[in-house]
Amino acid sequence: MDADLQHDETQLPKMLGLLQSGQAELVVGSRYVSGGDTGSFGSARLGGSVLATNIAKKLLHVEIADPMSGFFMIRRERFEQLAPSLSVQGFKILLDIVATAGGKLRVVEVPFSFGARQHGESKLDSLVVLDFLGLVLAKLTGDLVSLRFLLFALVGAIGLFVHFAALYTSLALNVPFAEAQGIAAFVAMTGNFLLNNQLTYRDQRLKGGALIRGLLLFYLVCSVGLLANVGVAATVFDQEPIWWLAGAAGALMGVVWNYGVSSLFVWRAK
Repeated sequence: MDADLQHDETQLPKMLGLLQSGQAELVVGSRYVSGGDTGSFGSARLGGSVLATNIAKKLLHVEIADPMSGFFMIRRERFEQLAPSLSVQGFKILLDIVATAGGKLRVVEVPFSFGARQHGESKLDSLVVLDFLGLVLAKLTGDLVSLRFLLFALVGAIGLFVHFAALYTSLALNVPFAEAQGIAAFVAMTGNFLLNNQLTYRDQRLKGGALIRGLLLFYLVCSVGLLANVGVAATVFDQEPIWWLAGAAGALMGVVWNYGVSSLFVWRAK
């Protein structure tokens, strides 16, 4: 349960009793069974919650009424059995547990009324849907596909357009190709860092001084990738002077290095 007091703590003894009696291995505080309600949910949040619940039920074959609940109890031994197969995507732990169990948990849902927040701040923002979709995607693919990787690739694709625009502009100003490629790579790298900080690594987002330090570290650890980028691009251009082909070859070389070092050094998990 959360510490913001939106969950009804008076239900805890009942939930614990269901586990201790063996009637359930997982007890869920549910807003969507008889006797439960969503409290002060606005129409937009209620609609989003219902939509997410229906998506989870249809795509992941989850049978419980409120798989998006953050209020539940589970027997420790059952959780430890499931833990190795849980996903690292998103923050909906209950949905992850139920989807991983595949219907093999004895579940009892206990109705409760969702209260008003009394402490802290909501985790919900305009990008929270990405976390949910990431978890659904991970469970559908057995964690073979990472939303973080897909977002990084999307940012990289945007960066490629930025790269080409900067390269084209530099060449139009009569900058030699090797120098123009370096400028384009630098501009694209800066843009990629800022976009990745907002989207790809939003759960580890750097702010204030950490943002500047992270950007400088990103430049430092990506310097090898930048050298490889320029070197490959210049070699390709010497063999076949097609600026966009050479630029793409260099950018592709750079992105492989950048992805690896980003997770290891810049946005490393604490």
